[in-house]
Amino acid sequence: MSVVDEREATAARLLKISAGNSYDPDVDIDWRAPLDPERMFAPAHRLSLFGTPLWDGLTPQQRVELSKHEVASIASIGIWFEMLLMRMLLRHISDQDPRTGHVQYALTEVGDECRHSIMFARMIEAFGTPAYRPAPLERALGRYLGATAGGVQTFAAALIAEEILDALQREAMADDSLQPLVRMVSRIHVVEEARHIRFARDELARQVRRSGRMSLAYSRLMIGRAAWTVTHSLIHPGAYAAVGLDPVAARAAAWRNPAFRETLRWSAERVTAFLQELGLVEGPAKRLWRGSALL
Repeated sequence: MSVVDEREATAARLLKISAGNSYDPDVDIDWRAPLDPERMFAPAHRLSLFGTPLWDGLTPQQRVELSKHEVASIASIGIWFEMLLMRMLLRHISDQDPRTGHVQYALTEVGDECRHSIMFARMIEAFGTPAYRPAPLERALGRYLGATAGGVQTFAAALIAEEILDALQREAMADDSLQPLVRMVSRIHVVEEARHIRFARDELARQVRRSGRMSLAYSRLMIGRAAWTVTHSLIHPGAYAAVGLDPVAARAAAWRNPAFRETLRWSAERVTAFLQELGLVEGPAKRLWRGSALL
């Protein structure tokens, strides 16, 4: 089967799945339901301070509040990455034939990501927390990636962000002790992201096969930097300040915390293994991967 035939077969399959298995968050989520003040927003063992002396010093209510702000931070970063992905996808297809299934599925994914971004924004609004933003340098690097990324960088960066969030949300949606709103948002995102991940994995493998040595060397560095940005941006220091902790000291404690570093590694183990199979975690980029806590 030719590359074009492979690509079109993937697109046809994913378009069919999208037509039969999509959600409307406006209809499928009860946005008026009150939050339960006693329920956590994420499993305690996945929170960045879990197991540290700072965690031990928090009251039960502070722990619930920290879980709320950490989920809001992750959702905020999720919106930022989804908007970046939409820009990169549109650049990827801008000169391609719109009659192809590949272009039509990419546009379908952009539509999905628009709904997801709105869904995350409404969840943050329902929490009553800030919408946390990445650091200025990371926003600048995101703008650069959005304006310049080629196929390998586009789909590898998309996979890193999507698969880390997917792992966290798969666990959350199955945990009936958590806030129902978090579980439903997680379920919708997991179902619809499954096809986005399949699309990105298949396309990334094709893009790697057709890329030259110098192009791949540059892509490895950009992908490693994307991995570093994802993990270092997930939990905003403001989440710690919201529960009365010193944000600088708490952030440092989180990055020293073996439990949090293991959560990061666990959440990315599938995508890290896949990128290693494709030869995208090699050379100087490995330092960035180690700094991201994903290796």
